[in-house]
Parts: sequence; C-alpha cells; structure tokens
Amino acid sequence: MDVLLETALPLPLHSRGKVRDTYELGGGLLMVATDRISAFDVVFREGIPEKGAVLTQLSAFWFSAMAHVIKNHVVSTQAADFGAAVQPFGGMLRNRSMLVRKTQPLKVECIVRGFLAGGGWKTYQKNGTVCGVPLPAGLKECEELPEPIFTPTTKAESGHDVDVTREQFARMVGMDDAAFLEESSLRIYEEAARLAERTGIIIADTKMEFGRLGDGIILIDELLTPDSSRFWPADSYEPGKPQSSFDKQFLREYLESTGWDKAPPPPTLPRAIVDGTGARYVEAFERITGEKLKTG
Repeated sequence: MDVLLETALPLPLHSRGKVRDTYELGGGLLMVATDRISAFDVVFREGIPEKGAVLTQLSAFWFSAMAHVIKNHVVSTQAADFGAAVQPFGGMLRNRSMLVRKTQPLKVECIVRGFLAGGGWKTYQKNGTVCGVPLPAGLKECEELPEPIFTPTTKAESGHDVDVTREQFARMVGMDDAAFLEESSLRIYEEAARLAERTGIIIADTKMEFGRLGDGIILIDELLTPDSSRFWPADSYEPGKPQSSFDKQFLREYLESTGWDKAPPPPTLPRAIVDGTGARYVEAFERITGEKLKTG
C-alpha cells in the first residue's frame, strides 16, 4: 500500500515536523499529515499506511465534539477550500489536510493522565508521584487514578520534553492562563473519555496543544489521536500489567524488544509491525467515530 512520506507543494513551507508538513496559505496554515511515524523522538524510514488520514479525520472529529469547551484553529478540512495553487495536488491532500488559523503556539504541552502508565508509572514506582503530583500508595501499573491529573511539560524544538510543576507552568504562561489551560484540558479529557468509553475504548492519557489568537487561547495542532494518546480496549483491560493498545505503544514495545539504543539511525521496521500499527490506528478511528475512514 502506498504511503506519503513527504510533500512539496507550491507554497511557502512554514515547518516540517516529525509527522506534518505545514505551509503558509493566505493568512492561515495548511497542515498536511503525512504517513511518517516517530518513536522515542526518532522518525522512521517506513510510513504507516493511512496514518495521516487517521490523524486528520480523528482530530477533526474531536475538535468538533469539543468546540463547546474551547474554540479551535480549524477553518476547513475540504481540499476544495485550499485555493487554486494546490488544486492539482487535491488527490494527495484529500482527507489528510487541514486549513487552520495561524496562532502563536504556547511552548508547553498540556498532558492529562487518567491512568498510571508509561513514564508516569516509572516515576510513581520511584517516589510515589507523577510529575510532582503525589498519588496514593499501592497503585498498580495501568490502574485508574482516583481522578485525572494535569501534568504539563515543555515543548522542545528538538530532543525530549521536560516535565514542569504547576508552579513552573504558571510562571511560563501566566497564572490566569495556566488555570484556564488546566481547566480546559481536564474538561476535554473527561468528556472525551466518557464518549470513548461508550465505544469500548479507554483513553488512558493524552496531550494537547494551545495557541494565542488575539486576546484568547484556542486549541491547536491535533487532538486525541493515537499519536498523542493511549487508547486501550476496554474489554481486555486489566490493571497490574501493560495493556494492548490502539496507538503507538505497539510499535514502542517492538522497538524495546530489539535492543535498539533509541538513537538515529532507526532500525528497519518489519512489514508486520508497519501493518499492525496501521490497523490499530484505523480501528481506533472507526470505533470512536462510528464511521469508515476516508482514504485517497
């Protein structure tokens, strides 16, 4: 199956991230989600079929579902609205691109955790806290927390993000904005988790990004995708051990088993891992939205 690893549109390139190629378009930005995948901050040579379509369409679903909580940057996801210059590329852009408002992105990532997994579990084992938030003793791996917690990080241009305390977070963005971001992030997570639970998916944790637009702050980038969240099947959930997932964890676990040192260059991904990752992304989309993924 064909994958899209990089684009070259006749527009000024704004940025090329690990996954998205973003172009200047009028007063806004055209975000194209490629099929690139990264793990441990390294981008792989292989693409994941339909991954860009999943990220764009699932983000669009959640942006719409959460619009009553906070405004977002979406202008259009229809290639016909992107202007004459890119119409010859409409087939490539269709179902994986988003025209968005240009904002001043906040250099933070707003992470909400509802379950004790990943790096949070490792930290908890050492000192009983997650990102400085004290938790009850005796919790198991992947156990649901008494209530979701807000654990922001820096957003690094390169390398790893760094955990920050709520006090540091408030100094970075301002006290009023910090309170707004925490309240909005928790509300989005809690509402999304309830919606996903009805489809048989547990959202264990997720990260969100925000940007300043005029005097306000809006939701930007992507939202509640398999790239930015942990999605677990509810019917096999059992605390005390790692969970099967519909997200990037399948790839991470394979890489952990290879002995790779997590530094470039990345190892070659077997076809079974590529296809298995893609299938999990598509299943997450179709379960949550109740729709078939649009491709091509």
